[in-house]
Amino acid sequence: MIDLHCHFLPGIDDGPELLAEAVALAEAAVANGITASALTPHVHPRRYPNTRTTLQHEFAAFRQALQDRAIPLKVFLAGEVRLSPESLELFLADDVPFYGEVDGYRIVLLEFPHEMIPVGSQQFVSKLLDMKIRPLIAHPERNKSVMNEPERIRPFVDMGCWLQVTSGSLAGHFGKPARKIALQLLEDELVWVVATDAHNLSARPPDLAEGRDVVAELMGPRLARRMVLERPARILGIDPATLEACR
Repeated sequence: MIDLHCHFLPGIDDGPELLAEAVALAEAAVANGITASALTPHVHPRRYPNTRTTLQHEFAAFRQALQDRAIPLKVFLAGEVRLSPESLELFLADDVPFYGEVDGYRIVLLEFPHEMIPVGSQQFVSKLLDMKIRPLIAHPERNKSVMNEPERIRPFVDMGCWLQVTSGSLAGHFGKPARKIALQLLEDELVWVVATDAHNLSARPPDLAEGRDVVAELMGPRLARRMVLERPARILGIDPATLEACR
């Protein structure tokens, strides 16, 4: 499996503080059946002023730490970018960490504020699409506006965005409302990928298997495989077969 959303890099956002904790998360991911993880630290200029440039060193150091410990997890650098005017400036400066490119569009993990979909969000997304950037919207099922009115997310899908639902939401770890919306998005065939959004080993572990199993039970194993392996691999621009070399 490939996880497109996790917070492993130590000391830079609300993920692990120490390298030992970050390594333990990587080990847990491998134990869960994850062969590759896209590390997506928060890019939120007013809170976590990370950029592609500033993250490069931390990412390289963590990747080396995994190699030194022979942990068979292939890692990629991306970022969870908060929708904001300041973030748009980072896009314009080309200092945002992207996943990869699909059909001529660079793919970015885009996060709405948890409590709302801000006024002007569709215009923001339209600007990104004009720049040949396709948003993969992070955990819409946990957004309060979407919880109250699920149809609020559909215009973004119609525009060309993809949706990433959290594995733990499907399993019920984020409460009944989030699980209800996650299942509804899944049944409405609006979900593109499932990911962990892992932050720690206690409340937010890298457990992608539980979400995969929910999708397999409700929608079939073929779609589950697409959501946790084939589509993520395409987004990262890799051949899933090459991941066996990590083991």
